[in-house]
Amino acid sequence: MKKTVFIVMAALLLLGMTACGNSMEQQLSQTENIEQEQTVTENTQTEIDTVDDEQRNNLSGTIPDELEYIPDGYRSPSEHSGTLEKLTYQTWESFSYEDHAQELTKEAWVYLPYGYSEEQKYNVFYLSHGGWSNETSLMGTDEAPHSFKYVIDHAIEDGKIQPLIIVLPTYNNTSGEDSGNYSLALQLTDQFHNELLNYLVPAVESKYSTYAEDTTSDGLIAARDHRGFGGFSMGSVNTWCTFRYGLGYFRYFMPMSGGPAASVETIEKKGRAKAHIVEVLTEAVHIDYLAYLRKKEISYIFAGKDTLDCWILLEKLYRLFSIERLMIAGGGLMNWSFVQEDLLDELSIVMAPVADGSTRAVSIFEKADFLPARSPAVFKLKEAKTLDGDTLWLRYTRR
Repeated sequence: MKKTVFIVMAALLLLGMTACGNSMEQQLSQTENIEQEQTVTENTQTEIDTVDDEQRNNLSGTIPDELEYIPDGYRSPSEHSGTLEKLTYQTWESFSYEDHAQELTKEAWVYLPYGYSEEQKYNVFYLSHGGWSNETSLMGTDEAPHSFKYVIDHAIEDGKIQPLIIVLPTYNNTSGEDSGNYSLALQLTDQFHNELLNYLVPAVESKYSTYAEDTTSDGLIAARDHRGFGGFSMGSVNTWCTFRYGLGYFRYFMPMSGGPAASVETIEKKGRAKAHIVEVLTEAVHIDYLAYLRKKEISYIFAGKDTLDCWILLEKLYRLFSIERLMIAGGGLMNWSFVQEDLLDELSIVMAPVADGSTRAVSIFEKADFLPARSPAVFKLKEAKTLDGDTLWLRYTRR
């Protein structure tokens, strides 16, 4: 039986960072000061709508009609630079959280604005990374900050946004690679609120100067007007989950390029039939994770003892699910895993006329460190087609 495998990649080289967890630098929202507005009616009574001082302090600005591109020079260090601090806190393993069976020590990075003072209270924004990322992906670390950190420095320095605290957490569970597994990431974001509300938020707002008078549930809920959550891609899914479970704790939400997941056992796309998730695992998987998959009625198969075996995977997909045609639309690691096993029949690339000079741009193929080195794969052109928007669709087969 010939297994047909395709790789479909969109080579959209965007200005700024292209990684899922780094794409938030594309645009910077331009904020405006909120002015008190009075409206006086000419009827039998006078009606006045005002924004009181407390409400005024809660809001940094209004949402503009148009977003502003990041100004030149914002991706370089500013004169008045904020700082990044590592925050370590304790929580529990996600899938056995209710049983408190396995304690975890996790890290988040915290951005403090230039001139941070314990004498001043700050709004707090929790910013979630996307897939294939971690808590350092968006702003970096104190020793190796990313350009997005400089963007925030400049925006505060120029008065475009008010000084605030930004918390950069991770929904990765027991491995830094968890966010690279799509279905696992869906489950972890759906459960992240347990850790977020009970451990991370209290850890942050007991250490730094925020509007929370204390870190009890009542104290945190009372300060919800000064707290927001946002994220890009899978971080956006995390934002919707936080909206679902943590609305009492957060007033502002900024989901970007990712909708709420209706369920973790299926994927629904507009205009397409509901697709069932099949989890591919190695035999090294933890038994608690298998129990969770069975509870959620998520199908799973084993394909390898310690590492993924693509040949076993394809054989089982054909034998158990009658899948004869498979499209691989993963990241570079997954794509190269199939190429190096000589399982790729066709390579499909859509190229857009946009340039990106980022050194962190995502590549179509990437070899995992634990895999053996192989000779470069050689392809031959099967078809070239011009699409709308000056894009080019290239189809290749293996030589």
